[in-house]
Amino acid sequence: MPQGLIHHIEIYVSDLKSSIKFWSWFLEELGYQPFQSWEGGHSWKIGKTYIVFVQTEERFMDIPYHRCRVGLNHLAFHAISRQQVDDMTKKLELKGIKILYTDKHPFAGGEKHYAVYFEDPDRIKVELVAP
Repeated sequence: MPQGLIHHIEIYVSDLKSSIKFWSWFLEELGYQPFQSWEGGHSWKIGKTYIVFVQTEERFMDIPYHRCRVGLNHLAFHAISRQQVDDMTKKLELKGIKILYTDKHPFAGGEKHYAVYFEDPDRIKVELVAP
């Protein structure tokens, strides 16, 4: 295993059921497979890397997530092509998921950066980037 690759990412969420509904289809579209599941969490794996979503305990729900605070700003995933970004954009729209930066889409990251940006149920920004 090459040194430095991410082993896993664990994200605490406000509503595990809605997060599983949101993330399952997206991650599986990218080739992730369901990995672990228990009452308080669920994960998906691709290769040797996995992403875990865990239900936040009620006592820690007083301050909601915001990507502009200290901590995670967004998760960016590789797409295999611009066509995959376009296809995913259509699927997101059909699911009623708001596309961010529509005035600059798909070049919101710059003229050579082809991507779609959107948010999960906790408003964590997600990006799918074409090569």
